[in-house]
Order: sequence, then C-alpha cells, then structure tokens
Amino acid sequence: MALSERRPLEAGWTFKAADEDDSKWLPVTSIPTEVHLDLQANGKIAEPFSDLNELSVRWVAGKTWIYRTTFAFTPAAEAEHGHTDLIFEGLDTFATVNLNGKEILKSGNMFIEHRVNVRNLLKVAEDVENVLEIVFEPARQKGIELVKQHPEHRWIVHQTEVSRAPVRKAQYHWGWDWGPILITCGPWKPIVLHSYTTHIEDLWVEYSLTDDLQKVTGKICAIVSGSQPENVQFDLSLDGSSITKNPMHEDPSIPGKYTSSFEVDSPKLWWPRGYGDQNLHNLHITATANQHTTTSTKTIGFRKAELIQTPDSHGTSFYFRLNNTDIFAGGSCWIPADSFTTRLTPTDYHDWINLMATGNQTMIRVWGGGIYEPNPFYAACDELGILVWQDFMFACANYPTYPGFLSSVQREATQQVRRLRHHPSIVLWAGNNEDYQLIERYNLTYNYTSDKDPQSWLKTDFPARYIYEYQLPDIIKDETTGSVIYHPSSPWGNGESTVQTVDPTVGDIHQWNIWHGAMHPYQKAPELGGRFVSEFGMEGYPHVSTLRRFSTNEEELYPGSLTMEHHNKAIGHSKRMVSYVAENFDVSRASDLAGYAHLTQVMQGDAVGGAYRSWRRDWRRSGDRKCGGVLVWQLNDCWPTVSWAVVDYFLVPKPAYYAMKRALAPVSVNVVRRFRDWTMRPASEETQPGIGQGAPGWKVWQRDTSHVDPRGLYREVVYDVWVASSRLERVEGVKVRVRFISVKNGKDMCEAVEKSLDIEANGTTEVVVQGKGPSAMPGQTDDTVPLDTTKLDPYVIHAAIVLPGSGEVVSEDVFWPEPIKYLRLPDPEVRVQSKTGSGMSVTVEVAKPVKGFVFVERPGLNFSDNGFDVVPGAPKTIKVDGLRDGEQLEWKYVGK
Repeated sequence: MALSERRPLEAGWTFKAADEDDSKWLPVTSIPTEVHLDLQANGKIAEPFSDLNELSVRWVAGKTWIYRTTFAFTPAAEAEHGHTDLIFEGLDTFATVNLNGKEILKSGNMFIEHRVNVRNLLKVAEDVENVLEIVFEPARQKGIELVKQHPEHRWIVHQTEVSRAPVRKAQYHWGWDWGPILITCGPWKPIVLHSYTTHIEDLWVEYSLTDDLQKVTGKICAIVSGSQPENVQFDLSLDGSSITKNPMHEDPSIPGKYTSSFEVDSPKLWWPRGYGDQNLHNLHITATANQHTTTSTKTIGFRKAELIQTPDSHGTSFYFRLNNTDIFAGGSCWIPADSFTTRLTPTDYHDWINLMATGNQTMIRVWGGGIYEPNPFYAACDELGILVWQDFMFACANYPTYPGFLSSVQREATQQVRRLRHHPSIVLWAGNNEDYQLIERYNLTYNYTSDKDPQSWLKTDFPARYIYEYQLPDIIKDETTGSVIYHPSSPWGNGESTVQTVDPTVGDIHQWNIWHGAMHPYQKAPELGGRFVSEFGMEGYPHVSTLRRFSTNEEELYPGSLTMEHHNKAIGHSKRMVSYVAENFDVSRASDLAGYAHLTQVMQGDAVGGAYRSWRRDWRRSGDRKCGGVLVWQLNDCWPTVSWAVVDYFLVPKPAYYAMKRALAPVSVNVVRRFRDWTMRPASEETQPGIGQGAPGWKVWQRDTSHVDPRGLYREVVYDVWVASSRLERVEGVKVRVRFISVKNGKDMCEAVEKSLDIEANGTTEVVVQGKGPSAMPGQTDDTVPLDTTKLDPYVIHAAIVLPGSGEVVSEDVFWPEPIKYLRLPDPEVRVQSKTGSGMSVTVEVAKPVKGFVFVERPGLNFSDNGFDVVPGAPKTIKVDGLRDGEQLEWKYVGK
C-alpha cells in the first residue's frame, strides 16, 4: 500500500444553468473545463472566436452554473488511510461546493488552491455514490456588488469596466485591447480525491552560490503531513547520476518540516539559452513508514541572478546578470494563449516557448492581467533556457485593500510563489502591470520618500501600494532563495521621480509613443529607448490563412469589414493602422485583404525589428549598459485577431517575429540611415549641432505635414553600421562589407566599403559612425535649380559580415530610403528556386532590390526566415519544413 493515493475526479460530470430544471443536465467531456467549452460541445453556443459570435455568447456570463458528479469511496483501498481530502486546484471564481448536501467550501479567488478534509462526510461503500456539486455565481455581477459595498475606495479601472478590480480572476476575461469579453467560469483546474496516511506536502531547496560560482551550499526542505514517517531521505541527481544523498531530519521548531544540508563542488549551473547549458537537477525525496513509501520530485537548477541598478552616465542602469555574466534580455511579453486556457496542452506550451528559443529570444514577461501559468509553461522555460519576468496578477487598475481582499491576495501570492519557486528560469517577480501609471494620470497620493509607514498607505487613495511595496515583497523574501528579484511594478523607476513610470534614465519603461500616445514614426525608436523597455509594439495583420479561419463569410474578407474591425480590439486601430501604413507605403498596392495584410506585416516588421536593432545597440559594453533589454508587446494572442502579437493564435509567425530573430542573433550586423522626418520642413538656415534629426550641420526642421522636401531623401545620406554580439568571446578577423545598391537598376553606386575588425564580446562594436553615402541626386547640388526627379537614383544600403576565405555571409541587414512609398519600384526579376536533400531549402535571387519578401504561412508550414529584404548579389536561402505534396509556395513583396 502506498502511503498516499490521488484519484483525479475527471469523468462523470454534468452541468446546467441554476435556473433550469433537472431535465436540463448536460454531459461534461472532462474536467478541467470552462462553461463556454461545455456549452459549445453540447451545441448550445457557436464557436465564440468565429465571425461576430463573441457577441452572441455574452449571456453566458450572466448566469449561475452548477457542475455535479458522483463517485464511490471504496473501503478496500482509499478508506483504509487515515486522511481523505478533496483538493480543488482552481475554481473560477465565486464557487460554493457541496458534498452530499453539505457545504464544504466557498471560494472567491480563481488563483487559490483549496484542500478540504472530507473524511467524515464521505459515504464508504462500493455501491454508494457520493454527490459533489459546485455552484458558480456570475463574476461580473459579484464584482459590481463588491464595488457598491466599498464606496470608501476610489475605483479606477482602465480597459473594460470597474467590476473586474475587486475580483481575483483573470482580468483579461473582461476583455482587453487585444482580446474578447468572455467571462467564463468552471472547475478550471483538476479536482482530486486524496487519501493518505502520510504525504509530502511541499518540497523545496534553499541555496547560495559562492562568488566564484565554484560551490553550492544550502539545505533541502520538505513539509510532511499526516502520520510522521520513520525516515525521510533526499537524492539530488544530474543526468541520472546521484550527486549527493542524505537523510533528512525533523525540524523541532516546525512540526512536519524536515531539512538536510548539502554542498556541491564545481556545480553545473543553469544558464539562459545562448550563454551556457540548461543543467537541470532532479531532487527526489522518499518518506517511509511501516515499510510503505511516498515520494516527491522537483526539477531544479542552480544559478545566480542579479538585477544591476547602479548610477552611471545615463542615469541608473537596469539589466540582468546571470552567473556573473551580463545578459541582454531580448524577448517578448506573454498573455494567456487562449481565452479558454483549459484546452491548452503541455505540448502547446512547449511549442510556444520553443518558438522563442528558435527565434533567439532570451526572456518572456508573464503579464499581470492573465494567469499564473501552469507548470508545463515554466518547465519549458527551464528546459529551453528562457528567463521569466513574472508579474503578479494585477493590471491597469487601482485595486482595493479591504481586509477580505488583502487576505485573499496573501493566500494567492504565497501559494503561487511556493508552487513556482523551484524554477530556475524565474528571475524576477513584479508587483503589477501599469498600476503606478494611475498615480501620475489621476494625481493619486504617493509620497515614496517621506512616507515609509505601510499602515498609512492603506488610508490613501492609492492603498494598493501596501500590496506592491509591503505585502508581496515580504512574501518573496520569506518564501524564496536562490537570487529571486522583486520589482514593485512594470513600469517602475525608483519611486522618487514624479514621472517615474516614463523616466528613460531609471527602471523599466513601457514605450507607447509609437502606435499609442504621440504616434511617433517608428523610425524614431532610437530616440525613444530607456534603461529597459519592457513593453512596446506595433500592430500587424496575421497571415490570410488565419483571417480565413475566423471569418467564415467570404464577403467579409476585406480591410475594414465589420468582422475585421470586430477582431481588432485596439482603441482607434483603424486610424492608427492606416496612418502608419499610408505614411510609409504606397496604399494603392493594398486594395484587397492579402495586399493590405502584407503591408501591415512589413510595417510591423520594420517597426519591431528597427527598435530591437537600435536598442540592442545601446547594450554597448560592460560598465556602459545604456539599455538592458527589450520585450515586445506581445508574443502571442488569446484568440484569432489583429493585434500587436508577432505570432498569431495558431502559432503562425508574422514577419515581425523573424525581424526580431535577425536582430537578436548571436552576432548581428545592423545598418541605419539617420532618420529625417519626411513630414518636416526647414524652418531656418540655422544648423543643429546634435543628431536628433540627422547628422551635425543639418538644418533645423519643423513639422509641416503639407510640405515635403525630396532633396532630404536622396542627398546628405548619413548612415551607421554596427555589430551586436551576445557571444562571450571576441570574434576575431571578420570583414564587414557595406554596399550601396541602386533601386532602379540593381547596380552598385560605388565601390563597397570594407572593414576588417574584431567583434567585441557581449556588446556592440561600432563599424561606421556617421558615414556619408554617395549622392542619389547627381548634378542636383544647387537648390536654386529646379529639381529633375527623373535623375533621382535612390539606393539601399546593404551591410554584411563576411567570413574571410570562404566569403560566407553570416549576417546581413538592408536599409531603404524612407518613406518607401516615394520610390517607383521596377520589376526586381525575382527568382525562387527550391532544393531538396536532407531537407528542403528555397533560394530567393533578385536583379534589383526587393523590400518585404514574405512567404505566405499557415499552421504546420515552417520557415527558418521570412519577411526579409533581398539585394542583387546576395541570394537568400532559407529552410522550409511541412510543405504538403503538390503544395506550391506563395509569396509577396512590396510593389508586387
């Protein structure tokens, strides 16, 4: 007999609305589940993600729903144990649980696990059924009631409505500017009948690394419940080989706690991907009583993590250091991958994180308006070396602090930190998402330096400071070891500045003056960075294959249709999207859905890729880390939609994903023309000494959207070239070649610039700073002479890292005259050739430069690169996987 036996109560469930009679019970396929999925499975509602169906299922959230099952409790097995509990790993959200007609639990927090002793309530017999019933009340209505019950609080909620703020439930269920309003309910995590004599309730390790990383010292800790075992022993192993094993001893000060000290010399550490191996140790403990055993296992990794915030010439630094190595944290923000998270599988999570790893990303930020993700998500991050920035689940609201709310938050945070603390990938916990921005916007009370009394914070109109600066950091301090960092919010400066959430000299920022706010041209990204950019983004359409999956009506497949508009939740999205597209591209090429979607994708790729290139340039070198990381908003979607995601709901990457992949490559060459806003005109003959609008000596310009001076596009071309590297050793003896290629005829305008150099380790190497390109206006030097546009010869700048001897190009970048809409693009004579062998590859060659070459993607069709530019003399070869028999590749490029 095992000392502990767990029986998931997965099958035999039924459900109905509370206002329906007993003839209306419907079957539930299995739990975990959510009510919308069960209604859809029984044909009661249509697929909420299709067309406008989201609107037709709103009624579901207004009803009370009942879930019921029966089960036998057998005396031959389970009843012989001394303890029997029902474990509810997660109930969404306001749930009353009855067992055999008796109320055993009331829950009001989706994120809390409940364990209820039911031994004396169970009917013990082979042929007698126990009845388990769960009543779920409407979360929105309960939220409205809680708001009314607490008029003392100043309720401020951004995104959707105020009723979400007092409800401890995934906030995005109320909708967001990328997701639908689908306020679901149900047993969203497993329900388990747990019978035991002795069971291991918790297992964790507390450790520290010596400064030279050559020794790990610490202790193994476990909590054992029920009858105490005769002995407890741990075994720590790596790759199947035991490193150290010892008996554990009971801690006399804490009943049921067992500990044992350990040391490991020359430990194999866990590293982020690209910096070292992801060494994961297996921690296994066994408790024995009366010759019976129970076991528990955790996968852990040893690593040292620091957040470096020190004064420097740019303000105060903000970057991560892992195992004494500075890490540029380039990656993405993460939202739940489905509005109905119960249908996500461990494979789904692994596929998502693998996309990050293969895309050269290093960090993922779990956003505070979703859920604490399930274990397979973090296990995939551990395995694949992706650092995790984990928000607590608060977002865009002024949260209350009445006693019941604080008590619920305390239990929630403690449970979640304990559940996740063994994952080496989690390096930072942040208190919330954007809640401190409300202080600045609504002039809420916040005296960081003068008021250090947590109790006084509860009496202000921003009482949640108590949660973020007292309650949560205390939990992190008490429950974690091994270099886990706490950060009060995202964004957050240092509490001292009146504009701390937007101060680019300290902390992290969310840069939304591209797309939102001032709607700056995305070409201004180099001027808009910070010490760590934890959010920024640009919208782009998914591929047409995805658009067709959510729009079943062929007549709705055009830009701006009702269905397309409904599946883009961003405020002002039509205006913003078309403004950015029209500002940069010839919109006559976007008359149909495929053409418009392509231009938005190229635009998104240019915006996102350009930001990563310029802000990674600011990684610089040790002691001068101006920018410590960049996280795009966002990696993924929770439904098929048009959004900022760089990979769509069906895991189909957009071109922006590949732009990030190129910009974050271990070694990446980059070229940029100094940006000169084409909607500005010269105001005077004065010169500008800085580089805000261009190189020294450029005229001062002022905004005038009715005037364009084309001379500025083709003359006085100033460009920079640099190489970014995450390699921990210098790359010696490489050649960087810079070409200037005519858009009209594909010929080189002049001899290439070539430089041999060594690439600095873990930093950026400047190759050309304020270089001067050839004139694209031959004979047009006199401003008094009428401009002959027929003589304009615009060119692209192509930079490449070329290996000596072989001539192999290991990285390349192309920069075009902007805006590209002013160019008359000739036929580039594109040739696409495929080759099969060990795998399929495709080579793209051109006679003249091509902008935004995009292979049309679908689920299951995978490319090693996409959304790239191609120039003559530099064919692009990519790997292709998943092409079906007889299927032909399709592609688009700007001007096609």
